[in-house]
Amino acid sequence: MSKQQEKIQELIEKRTEARLGGGEKAIDKQHAKGKYTARERIAQLLDEGSFEELDMFVTHRCTNFGQDKKHTLGDGVVTGFGTIEGRLVYVFAQDFTVNAGSLSETMAQKICKIMDLAMKMGAPVIGLNDSGGARIQEGINALAGYSEIFQRNILASGVVPQISAILGPCAGGAVYSPALTDFTIMAKGISYMFLTGPAVVKTVTGEDVTQEQLGGASVHASKSGVTHFATENGEEALQVIRKLISYIPQNNLEETPLVACNDPIDRLEDQLNEIIPESAKQSYDMYDVIGAIIDNGEFLEVQRDYAKNIIIGFARFNGQAVGVVANQPKVLAGVLDSNASRKAARFVRFCDAFNIPLVTLVDVPGFLPGTGQEYNGVILHGAKLLYAYGEATVPKVTVTLRKSYGGSHIVMSCKQLRGDINYAWPSAEIAVMGAEGAVNVLYAKEAKTAADPVAFKKEKEEEYSKLFANPYQAAKYGYIDDVIEPRNTRFRIIRALQMLATKKLQNPPKKHGNIPL
Repeated sequence: MSKQQEKIQELIEKRTEARLGGGEKAIDKQHAKGKYTARERIAQLLDEGSFEELDMFVTHRCTNFGQDKKHTLGDGVVTGFGTIEGRLVYVFAQDFTVNAGSLSETMAQKICKIMDLAMKMGAPVIGLNDSGGARIQEGINALAGYSEIFQRNILASGVVPQISAILGPCAGGAVYSPALTDFTIMAKGISYMFLTGPAVVKTVTGEDVTQEQLGGASVHASKSGVTHFATENGEEALQVIRKLISYIPQNNLEETPLVACNDPIDRLEDQLNEIIPESAKQSYDMYDVIGAIIDNGEFLEVQRDYAKNIIIGFARFNGQAVGVVANQPKVLAGVLDSNASRKAARFVRFCDAFNIPLVTLVDVPGFLPGTGQEYNGVILHGAKLLYAYGEATVPKVTVTLRKSYGGSHIVMSCKQLRGDINYAWPSAEIAVMGAEGAVNVLYAKEAKTAADPVAFKKEKEEEYSKLFANPYQAAKYGYIDDVIEPRNTRFRIIRALQMLATKKLQNPPKKHGNIPL
């Protein structure tokens, strides 16, 4: 064998060694937990054969605690680039088979390298997290590594899409990188996120809690809102990423992806003419409205199990990706509260950052009253949604289906927050408040002295409804651009979006605003 062949053989052997990560035994352990290895995950995520790995031969530089005798090629993270449906993405996947995927200084440098490349090239960054946290043997160097990653997350925010999948443990300081990214996906049963683990919680607060109860996928999907998607397993998590990427542009300078649409734009939905109940106190399902007007009924909902009184997600109208925000009358009558406001505000800001038009479907009776909400800062949280819509410069189409009262009318993309096209159904009630509340304020004295207070109130409520509980008062002042037949909603939204395709709007020059956090 020639020297050249020997060198080539050595390379092949080193590559084989690197691809084994922590070795066969560690791989078997990973599989026994129902988890895939870093490279298996990348293969599932990316288009077949598209992955180009970088830094396969990197090893750590730590000499403390016997680390100088333990070196694994790649050092616990697989990094590189590939494609999803032919579009460039950058990926890092933590390898739990190497030192439990714990973060070292060199591992952080590998991650930072592909984040820097993503910024230069204007392409999404996807992180597959499965790590025991900072590598304790490296001390402050590991913490510095996390800090370098976080700084890049911050600078990349709003420039390139950032997506995090949690496919194993993610604890302590490690949780902040996913929290800084645009979307977090957790797989049930195998993933958890928390700042302090059950043992520390027990010591400090006396609470007995399991990892799952403290930071499992279901907890973060329904209670905290930390995760945007909770999937049944790791494979599904990676499929969700592929789907999500299909709605999002590569960076903040590109338009949203267009796909061929075989769903007629003038498809009439007669069911929508009947969907609003006779009584204002009855509910209906907003999912039925969304499903009827979007392309092929395909809706990728975000944060489905959190703050269910508002619905957010991605859909397409005539092949164009849009962000949908809609009140849900079936949950808490569709009122806005602290959590719903936060959920929708962050989604609106994401869409605005990446040139994704916003379609808002309104049926909101107000903000949830009570000390619980006021003490929780509902004023600030509501202001976030108000700020997000007012700041957004993307095309904004709003359709008011039924109730739109008071402050909640304003924050749901009204005309004065630079809504481009604001439509209303004939059933829309756009007013300061509902008839019953208004009469109690306007006719309080008269009601007390009336011969029949109940009949008097009923009469005045009917008068008020006739005058204000309709879309025509708002249309009279140009605050509503048109009152439309419900079954034509799809066609009218598509026409509006087509007209708005060349919209140019800029906010005043400034370093950045001070959103009410």
